[in-house]
Amino acid sequence: MICEVRDDLASSASLFSRKHPLSCWLSSMLMCFADSFLANFLLGEPVIAPFKRHDDIVLATLLWYLVFYAPFDGIYKLSKITPVYSVLSVMKEVKRAYKVTHGVSHAAKLYPSSYIVQVLVGTAKGAGAGILRTVEQLIRGVWLPNHNEALRPSFATKACFLASTIFVLEKNNVYISAPHDLVYLGVVGFLVYFKLSAILLHVTDPFAPIENLFCAIFMGGIWDAL
Repeated sequence: MICEVRDDLASSASLFSRKHPLSCWLSSMLMCFADSFLANFLLGEPVIAPFKRHDDIVLATLLWYLVFYAPFDGIYKLSKITPVYSVLSVMKEVKRAYKVTHGVSHAAKLYPSSYIVQVLVGTAKGAGAGILRTVEQLIRGVWLPNHNEALRPSFATKACFLASTIFVLEKNNVYISAPHDLVYLGVVGFLVYFKLSAILLHVTDPFAPIENLFCAIFMGGIWDAL
């Protein structure tokens, strides 16, 4: 997530990190713990709870320092080498699947009769960084209200929403009766496959054709054409 903050800063990363280190650090920490911040906010739990473990903060701060201040940008450039980037991306997607199922399970304990809450919390745990991107940009002094996940949801948010729905159906034995481990493995494989497809084959959004067809049939596309 820290590398994504660096990517978003683009060519101004070095100048910004040196002139505004506090803003740079805060935005990076927000992205690192965005899933917990957002899930806790939705569930009415302490938003600051992700900061209760000082070792997590120290580790995240160390990585932030290496990404932004390592000599010759060595760490950042190393992370962008395709094999290294692919391995890191696979690890991130495996972790994302774990966060989604953990969010669904936690919400199910608090709201066992509300499937929509379980789906929303699972999505927040998996795609919190993308959803809070507007807040992170605001910390850096950038205000882009037209670029948010509600208006232009990324593939990660769509995939997390789908994964959350699958986990909710599986957990409540609705339409899905397969073992949890098998469902979990399928979700991990789905996330990893499309992430590698995006990196190696430049596949941007595999949901787009389905969305276009759905909108044409059910959202008035056909009638507008007539």
